[in-house]
Amino acid sequence: MWIEIGHFAAITAFLLAITQTGTALVGVTLTRPVWVRVSRRATFATFALLTLAGGTLVAAFLGHDFSVRYVAEHSSLELPLFYLATAVWGGHEGSLLLWAWLLSLFNAIAVWRYWATHARSIPWILAILGGLLAGFLTLILFLSSPFDRLFPAPANGQDLNPLLQDPGMVFHPPFLYIGYVGFAIPYAFAMAALITGQAGEEWILATRRWTLFAWIALTIGIVFGGYWAYYELGWGGYWAWDPVENASFMPWLTATAFLHSVMVQERRGLFKTWNLFLIITTFALSLLGTFLVRSGVLSSVHAFASDPGRGVYILIFMSVLLFFSFGVLVLRAELLRAEIHLESPLSKESAFLFNNLLLVVGALTVLLGTLYPLAVETLSTAKVSVGAPYYNRVFIPIMLGILLLMGIAPLIAWRRTPLARLRRDFPLPILLGIVGLLVALWQQVSHPYGVATAALIFFVIGTHGLDVVRGVRARLAAGTRQTGTQTGTTSPLTALWQLLTRNKRRYGGMTVHIGIVVMSAGFIGSGLFQQELDLFLSPGDSVQLGDWKLTLEAVGKAAKYNWTAVEATVRAERQGETVILKPQKRSYGKRSQPTTEAAIHSTWREDVYVVMGDPVKENTWNFRIYRNPLVAWIWWGTGLIALGVAFAMMQGRRNT
Repeated sequence: MWIEIGHFAAITAFLLAITQTGTALVGVTLTRPVWVRVSRRATFATFALLTLAGGTLVAAFLGHDFSVRYVAEHSSLELPLFYLATAVWGGHEGSLLLWAWLLSLFNAIAVWRYWATHARSIPWILAILGGLLAGFLTLILFLSSPFDRLFPAPANGQDLNPLLQDPGMVFHPPFLYIGYVGFAIPYAFAMAALITGQAGEEWILATRRWTLFAWIALTIGIVFGGYWAYYELGWGGYWAWDPVENASFMPWLTATAFLHSVMVQERRGLFKTWNLFLIITTFALSLLGTFLVRSGVLSSVHAFASDPGRGVYILIFMSVLLFFSFGVLVLRAELLRAEIHLESPLSKESAFLFNNLLLVVGALTVLLGTLYPLAVETLSTAKVSVGAPYYNRVFIPIMLGILLLMGIAPLIAWRRTPLARLRRDFPLPILLGIVGLLVALWQQVSHPYGVATAALIFFVIGTHGLDVVRGVRARLAAGTRQTGTQTGTTSPLTALWQLLTRNKRRYGGMTVHIGIVVMSAGFIGSGLFQQELDLFLSPGDSVQLGDWKLTLEAVGKAAKYNWTAVEATVRAERQGETVILKPQKRSYGKRSQPTTEAAIHSTWREDVYVVMGDPVKENTWNFRIYRNPLVAWIWWGTGLIALGVAFAMMQGRRNT
């Protein structure tokens, strides 16, 4: 009965989403505020109803109600409680319901937050968000319903896909969806600004924190996915340019461009068209990511079902959104003409422009590599694949250019940068870049991309450090002038604190840049210096990998919850340090698909990564052992990025 209540709640939410859109349009067209208030109330009611609908589905999983088809297909009596609740988004239907619930939540928060301050835009925001929600609920109710009954009900379910029985499943999809859906709010504000003729800075100021929040959620979701693939799939890497990985990476690239570009509009009134194009494209690419994953058209560990009908609907839905969005953008082009123009190629505005171009070209590169095989397969019988060599050849030079701009931008001025300032500011960072190049050569980095990345890492650290040092000196000098003494009353630490807290957005952004630099060091170390052994071992056998001596001590059995495993005990030794690693080959009772559980010992220098393969003969197994330098720096860099975004989100609405 409860699942029928949830189904009815979802149907009612669908009708209210349509009501939200319709009453908002009637209210704004006929100037009837009461209709807009009805739309506002529908927003909150829709969120409450979808919360009820989702709650009944969770209850069905927790109660092992296998008469619900979705529960029977994605859970079992043996499934641990930890995964039982999160199995709600283990398939298409539940994950789409999660998407719709998040959209209703963000919809309600946005309306509550901006109802009094954006009276002119709010009816259009209500209409747009209500239309988006109605579109997704149409997909859920008519093509991907998680509320269908199954008669007769089986005694047990089919269990959750073994690859999804992992903590990564708990965090990776929700963070991705928070990022995807979060961009709906700035998108709705942008469209409302165009429609009402208020395409200035107000919509950007209103959605600054929304955009940062969505961007960092998407960033964390992508990195969670990389970490999940790293320890779960047993191939020693974290990013394979998988098509569904690409689907989340593309909106990240355009959103990154948007975050930089809006600063130019706030400061100089430029890039209005760019910003609207970027936010529309970012949200459209978020929908494209849903289409690629949820249609099942891709061959991927993420695409665990296939339903072309669902994919066609999403493609049509996305096409309508693009036609509407870019149509309004073209019709309102006159509003976007800027009276101010770029004054010099040596300016922050120009650096941001080139940054935009590189990020958009990067997104197009990934889009081409992702969709080209699908186009070829659709138009002919041939099958092609686009792998890492293509992306590395095309994308890495683009990212090197972005790193270069990341280093240049802090030390150049708005409008125009005198050559004397360039001669004053850049010698030290360039010298540090040369030091980085020499360090790379000393560490026997022979690949040109690796050498260039090392040099740029030192260069970026130099420019950012110099900017902070000069800011501190300026505050110390100001303190001296105020007190009239030689030393003043401001200490360097106090000056640094004042510098950081007076412009949280700027120095939060710099922290993000340093996080990206740290990640880049991790990419170099793990990408260029990985060592791999593929060999057969019997108990008692030893092997040397770098500084590590690894000995297979024993192979036994392990079991827990709904799986059994063959488990190896490997002793890793280095200079008095001893670590015990226990890789496994698991088998799940309800599924025949085995999974690999890598054993990883991680330090700041390197990861020792052991994977157990299949038996090759009695008492002998295949093992793959990796030494992955600096992988931990990738995860630490992500932490710095999150810290920087949190600091930047504390900035007020003033333009700085």
